[in-house]
Amino acid sequence: MGFSNIKTIVVSLLAISLVACASGSAIVTGTKRTPVEPNQVKLYLETPAKFEVIGIVNASSDAGWTEQGSVDYAVQELKNQAAKLGANGVLLGATGESTSTVVGGYGTGYMYAIPVTAKTVAGKAIYVSE
Repeated sequence: MGFSNIKTIVVSLLAISLVACASGSAIVTGTKRTPVEPNQVKLYLETPAKFEVIGIVNASSDAGWTEQGSVDYAVQELKNQAAKLGANGVLLGATGESTSTVVGGYGTGYMYAIPVTAKTVAGKAIYVSE
């Protein structure tokens, strides 16, 4: 493989890493509240004593340099989605991962596939009352 081909692959990998990000979605199932700052959203593994469900939130990320980094980005996006609904908590549900393939090398005469694994998290956006 020539130097220009290696250079093209490196540039492509850098471009892919720059567009890697966290994404999320929310479905409102209860009463939406005034949005809050994401740092006000607390994660719950067990059901709190008194709360109401505002919606269902999902997030995924392939942005971390490590597995834990990707999970951290996904959890932050989960909090972002919950905060938009006015939730002050997320009751964590499913976690997992999804894999997709990015194809590169257009115009170089070489084709290559790069598997991209994203960490996923989901839960219920909740408003916890004291």
